[in-house]
Amino acid sequence: MASITSAGVGSGLDLESIIKASLDAENIPKLQAFATKEESLQKELSSIDTISSAISQLESTVKKLSDIDNFNKRTASITQPSSGDIIGVTTTKNSTAGNFNIEVVQLAQGSRAVSNTGFTASTDVVTATGGTLTFSAGSSSFDVVLDAGATLEDVRNAINDENSNFGVIANIINTGSESKLVLTSNKTGTGNDLVVSNNTAELDAVSTVANGGGAGGLAIAASDQATDAIIKVDGITVTNDSNTFTDAVQDMTITAKKVSENNETARINVDYDKASVNTLIDEFIANYNNLIGNIGFQTRIGNPLNGDASMRSLDNQLTSILGTNLTGLEPFGTIFDIGLGIDKDGYLEKSTLVRSVNDSLDNYYDKVGEAFAGDNGIAKQFQGLIDNYIDSKGIIKERSSSLNQQLDDMEEDILNHEYRMEQLEIRLRKQYSSLDVLLAEMQSTQSYLSAQLASLPGFTSAKK
Repeated sequence: MASITSAGVGSGLDLESIIKASLDAENIPKLQAFATKEESLQKELSSIDTISSAISQLESTVKKLSDIDNFNKRTASITQPSSGDIIGVTTTKNSTAGNFNIEVVQLAQGSRAVSNTGFTASTDVVTATGGTLTFSAGSSSFDVVLDAGATLEDVRNAINDENSNFGVIANIINTGSESKLVLTSNKTGTGNDLVVSNNTAELDAVSTVANGGGAGGLAIAASDQATDAIIKVDGITVTNDSNTFTDAVQDMTITAKKVSENNETARINVDYDKASVNTLIDEFIANYNNLIGNIGFQTRIGNPLNGDASMRSLDNQLTSILGTNLTGLEPFGTIFDIGLGIDKDGYLEKSTLVRSVNDSLDNYYDKVGEAFAGDNGIAKQFQGLIDNYIDSKGIIKERSSSLNQQLDDMEEDILNHEYRMEQLEIRLRKQYSSLDVLLAEMQSTQSYLSAQLASLPGFTSAKK
């Protein structure tokens, strides 16, 4: 008899439902267990990741607080005179706090040379055979090579286009009756007047020094000579070859912008950058509280980390560091003496119970920096604690790695379970297929026997 491929076809029994019920009884509880375990692992991993993110935010701030340079910044404010801005100023971390009055007596300028030999037009030929002009000012110099037949306009273009030009700008000014060559040098400072020499007398008209010696055709008026800049700092005269004075006041750069009118002064006030430190402390408070809040939320009853020992330990250690004794930083005994406090819910806040943060910055600025960034400062201690949790071998990192590994392992378990269920179905179908064939054969035999008996004389089938 041909084999039966659909369970129950031969016997008429609902064997497909029996097979399905057998598979479901084995499969559904396992799938539910897998789903429950995966949900639990995912929730725990999400909670761990949330805590890790909050720790990383705090770490970012702690790194800034542990860098003493962030407490060494200076800020300068300038009160300019009524006539306008006469100076600019930049500070360094070593600038001394104080007030300074600055008067600008003279601005530095470069020299300006003007041709005094008339050219009827910019197209006038300067040299018939060509030659070389040499430009120098102070220690800088460059050469310009002119072709035969070069005009005044060619001279201007050659100077401006020269790659080695240190800062000489050439222009042609037309007066209406003649053209004048004007050379302006950016080399400032007394003694740095522009000198233009040549290698042929044909170029004397566009030189300050003639080829044979003596004056050339370019002249620098007294008012156009290169000069130093002069300022007065609290009445003390300071001279410089440029308008940028470095260390006229130690560790400070002052830029002269305009000559003072009627001896007016600008007032510079240099102070510690208290605003940036205050902002950094506010950032620390916010990120500390964010971590404390996340620990509290994730360890609530019903949440994945409820009763978690490592989270309780982290919370306790965070609070403990805040209470660290600060030695040698009187009047600060702890960080709370700087102007911080903890409220009833364990959150950090600014407090005026002892003194305010602003008072501490005004009166004990250096000690505030040491309290955070010193060798025994709380920022260094926070950094050590944080490293124990989120560095490559930290508690949080290992916890996260373990959870991810369990999720990976569970995927393998699910694949193995699916394979076992496939094999179980094959086995059940094979068993029920044999039963189906057997029952079908029995039913066929019964029908044959019944037919044979019915044909016997005197046989009467039972009536229904």
